[in-house]
Amino acid sequence: MSISEPLDDPWAADSPGDRLPASRRRGSDSRRDDQHDRGRDSTGWDSGPGFERVPPQDLDAEQSVLGGMLLSKDAIADVVEIIKGHDFYRPAHETVFQAILDLYAKGEPADPITVAAELVKRGEITRVGGASYLHTLVQSVPTAANASYYAEIVHERAVLRRLVEAGTKITQMGYAADGDVDEIVNSAQAEIYAVTEQRTSEDYLPLGDIMEGALDEIEAIGSRSGEMTGVPTGFTDFDSLTNGLHPGQMIVIAARPAMGKSTLALDFARAASIKNNLPSVIFSLEMGRNEIAMRLLSAEARVALHHMRSGTMTDEDWTRLARRMPDVSQAPLYIDDSPNLSMMEIRAKCRRLKQRNDLKLVVIDYLQLMQSGGSKRAESRQQEVSDMSRNLKLLAKELELPVIALSQLNRGPEQRTDKKPMVSDLRESGSIEQDADMVILLHREDAYEKESPRAGEADLIVAKHRNGPTATITVAFQGHYSRFVDMAQT
Repeated sequence: MSISEPLDDPWAADSPGDRLPASRRRGSDSRRDDQHDRGRDSTGWDSGPGFERVPPQDLDAEQSVLGGMLLSKDAIADVVEIIKGHDFYRPAHETVFQAILDLYAKGEPADPITVAAELVKRGEITRVGGASYLHTLVQSVPTAANASYYAEIVHERAVLRRLVEAGTKITQMGYAADGDVDEIVNSAQAEIYAVTEQRTSEDYLPLGDIMEGALDEIEAIGSRSGEMTGVPTGFTDFDSLTNGLHPGQMIVIAARPAMGKSTLALDFARAASIKNNLPSVIFSLEMGRNEIAMRLLSAEARVALHHMRSGTMTDEDWTRLARRMPDVSQAPLYIDDSPNLSMMEIRAKCRRLKQRNDLKLVVIDYLQLMQSGGSKRAESRQQEVSDMSRNLKLLAKELELPVIALSQLNRGPEQRTDKKPMVSDLRESGSIEQDADMVILLHREDAYEKESPRAGEADLIVAKHRNGPTATITVAFQGHYSRFVDMAQT
């Protein structure tokens, strides 16, 4: 088809067999194994002199997928876990695929007769090539057993097409040179990440589709009978209040210096990675990696941190350490203590960890030590912190995981009779409160009064909780072990 012909329905004119490239038609002398060639012919992607390159596709595989689905409902169940409608190169195939899924979802049989009737009802039977084409699809496969294999081929070609599209966009961004270089690089990384995550630019959905997903999530939660749905923190009352930390959430842990912010954040990471084997990463702009490792060992083995640092460990301390070392060493916990990390660098590293290790939790210690990373200087430090706060929220949404950001409080609590912190004490930016889904204010009375009757206790003040109630949860602070624990464990 030349580029001057109408594009409304490129498949309506010819018979189904004629719609395939010569190398794809039934009866061709080429072997089927040679047809799954990422859409190439002997001249690479070019289909011949004077023609534009053909996007990666395999129409035979698409036909085989649909034929298998029309033969077996088990094949439908296998295929829907591998591909989506937009993975098909030929629009008519997407139409047939969607009709099959709609019948399957209603518990009705999906064969050439019923699918044809459904397409007639929708007024789309002519668009797909008529009822005879559905029978052609069934005849194209001897068995439905290989449907998932063909679905993998269709999926692979779809990813390659999205890669070509992303490459084109990146090339255009590079030539346009419109904006800050770091922003362009970040946009380019986002395009590639979107390809690997099988996303499309059309992320809007009708409410009906969204409601179906929401109901599925509600049913899944109910079927777990109170089981944790988010990333567990290790604190019983806190997990009961929040049901764990959830994808897309930005959680802020804020306190005055020396209250134990870093210790609490490490406790959250320990619960995720060491206790529950969920990959997490800590970006520490304050402590070095060896110091973090010592704190983790102290907390896990219950060996006093000052014994480690002073070289006065007892035989019992060494025994405890040896007992816990294997579990700690094998935990999927990553530590990055690179100095002066920018937002762009953190985002790039998190994307890689998400792709390679299925990252579940990000901890940043702490927000005010980060750098924006762009060549454009912010109008003020407050504006810079606001931008970083917003970017952390966007990171949580993009990677679909909880991001914990530690933040300093201003001197407000120290100037009041009641030293308990408030959300308004967040330092340098009110947008931190706005962007956060949850704000945890850490407070210890014995930090101000050594003889306090509540010595050894700490309050986790959940001052903001977008998806649930607020509360104050009391835990025990075991500073010698560099950890917080439930009160019952004391």
